[in-house]
Amino acid sequence: MKSIKLSLFAVSTLLCLASCQEAKENETTSTSNQQESDSTQQELVDERVVKSILTAEEQAEMTPQEIIGRLKKGNENFMNNNLTQRDHSEQRRKAMIGQFPKAIVLSCVDSRVPVEDVFDLGIGDIFVARVAGNIENEAIVGSMEFATAVAGSKVVIVMGHTACGAVKSTIDNVDARSMNMNSLADLMEEIRPAIEGVETSGEKSSKNTEFTNEVITKNAMRTVKNIKDASPTMAKMEDEGKIAIVSAIYDMETGKVSFNKD
Repeated sequence: MKSIKLSLFAVSTLLCLASCQEAKENETTSTSNQQESDSTQQELVDERVVKSILTAEEQAEMTPQEIIGRLKKGNENFMNNNLTQRDHSEQRRKAMIGQFPKAIVLSCVDSRVPVEDVFDLGIGDIFVARVAGNIENEAIVGSMEFATAVAGSKVVIVMGHTACGAVKSTIDNVDARSMNMNSLADLMEEIRPAIEGVETSGEKSSKNTEFTNEVITKNAMRTVKNIKDASPTMAKMEDEGKIAIVSAIYDMETGKVSFNKD
């Protein structure tokens, strides 16, 4: 009887050990499978992360209209909160070799207009110049000539934006000189001609949103004309189809960039 009990105990022990071993093997397999799954997912994430920068060959192959099309697609990504993942450390290292941006954007200094994000772009993709009211001046035009005639960019964009403080202050005749801000007053004088010719049935003040937006649009379009007048080189390049000089408006509420038909 004692022998039978010992045998049963031995069998029970062996079954327990076998069960524990099987559980351990299953746990190891599960862990291994999880690690493989995590590794695969990380590889997929790594594949989606952009590490390259724009090359001279890629820049040369694109047409101005193709670039504008890509910028519009990038803006859609921005609007849909679907920005491209980028390895900025790797891009920064590769950019040390040289830069071949596809475009130059003249934007207002407004902190609510993140130009690269608005077009879903990264390091080395575009030049950005900023000045209140997105007006041109000698230094800005010179920078554009460098971007296009020297560095190969094929699109020049003057991008105004809704609720522009510089334009609104100009519409409301804010007296900057009385506040000892002569440079700001001079800048506003550059914007003032855009108000002329914009008709409205309401009051001509920044409280009239429709009127203000029309002035903002006209100001951007007027800047494009001034750039062409100031730079015979860029005007000639555009006539030859080598570059496009266009204006656009960024809607701060929707995030959409609308290109104007100048």
